[in-house]
Amino acid sequence: MKFNEKLLAMRKKQGLSQEELGLELQVSRQTISKWEAGQSYPDFQRLVLLSDYFGMSLDELVKDIDVQDVREKNLTDEKVSSIYSDLENAKSFLRKCSKIVNYGVAVLLLFMAVTFVIHLLFPEISWLWS
Repeated sequence: MKFNEKLLAMRKKQGLSQEELGLELQVSRQTISKWEAGQSYPDFQRLVLLSDYFGMSLDELVKDIDVQDVREKNLTDEKVSSIYSDLENAKSFLRKCSKIVNYGVAVLLLFMAVTFVIHLLFPEISWLWS
């Protein structure tokens, strides 16, 4: 029996909902759902808590887990996390560039407005405008 099937069976045997088990392990119901669906695996600390909670050894709990599958999922999660991190960094850089451009445009418009007003107030100063 695979880990996710084992977890589901043990939870149901204890009469627990995903929410209740999540509260015991301090994770969300969605996390328990992902573990039971085989979409992700708990970290080592949660595995220890699970084995203690269900009164079984870690070996009994995790036996039949495909270690290569766990490694691949972890690598995939790390890649996705890296992509999101890169996107956030790019967004931050673009926001900074946008602010710089906006401030530059604001300063240029202010300069143009001031020179226009000065021109209206002092049109006779030809050396200033040539």
